[in-house]
Amino acid sequence: MSSFPVTRLRRLRRTAPLRSLVRETRLDLDDFVLPLFVGPATDPNAALPALGRLAVDDLAREVEECAGLGVCAFLLFGIPETKDEEGSGAWDEDGIVQRALRELRPRFPELVLLTDVCLCEYTTHGHCGVLDGDEIANDESLDLLARTAVSHADAGADAVAPSDMMDGRVAAIRAALDEAGHETTPILSYAAKYASAFYGPFREAAGSVPSFGDRRGYQMDPANVREALRECALDLAEGADVLMVKPALPNLDVIRAVRERFDVPVAAYNVSGEYAMVKAAAREGALDERQAALECLTAIKRAGADVVVSYWTKELAAWLV
Repeated sequence: MSSFPVTRLRRLRRTAPLRSLVRETRLDLDDFVLPLFVGPATDPNAALPALGRLAVDDLAREVEECAGLGVCAFLLFGIPETKDEEGSGAWDEDGIVQRALRELRPRFPELVLLTDVCLCEYTTHGHCGVLDGDEIANDESLDLLARTAVSHADAGADAVAPSDMMDGRVAAIRAALDEAGHETTPILSYAAKYASAFYGPFREAAGSVPSFGDRRGYQMDPANVREALRECALDLAEGADVLMVKPALPNLDVIRAVRERFDVPVAAYNVSGEYAMVKAAAREGALDERQAALECLTAIKRAGADVVVSYWTKELAAWLV
């Protein structure tokens, strides 16, 4: 390699067109998924607009607006009117996500509609599975998660995304989908979901704060990466089609490790706490939100994510014009 002054790396940084010409990582709106919260009534969130709850009619209007901007994929979370110990609203044929899917599917056949499959939003205790005393009963939760996934596919979901972190849930969901005639419905597995402090704003928006304890008994220890690769391998063996790492920014090394180990699509969830801290810093004038958000999203793509779930997706649509 030649040395200075023959080699001057600044030559290709001199102008914006030159920088664009040699840019290694690019953001494409087709790679982004917008999470949306659907509930019995619209409840805006002034500080974190993307985390507001939408009634079904308002959800349809928001999807139409976002689709007009170029957003092509949405991940639906449901907040039911009532909850119970089992979380039966998750698989209810007339549940909130099922109603939303039946409204959206015929109106927007060109869009990708994904659904979160979990019980935490639907249970009175806020945990991701059913209880056996104070323990989360893994095996007893699998059938309920599978029923939820089938009900979503029946209502028009393009893909289901189990986020509960119960052992064996991908196999249970794959078997149930196939038996119900949904053998072509993909599973986007939250394969490496860490027990993280960055979920706080989401839990408030989704009404899924645990009533006791925490989720460290089933979500992953943030200190572990080899375990994440084991989780991914198991989920692939059970029938997962896409692997997701969550949260994204504290786990860029995990995204990279998953990308290098497995030759399947890799997703990453740019979670609510990551979104909230940039929003808060921008409100204080500490940084420019657009520039910071683009840097964060580029880092996630650079680490190896093919698909990014992000609350900035709608804003990204305008930024990329």
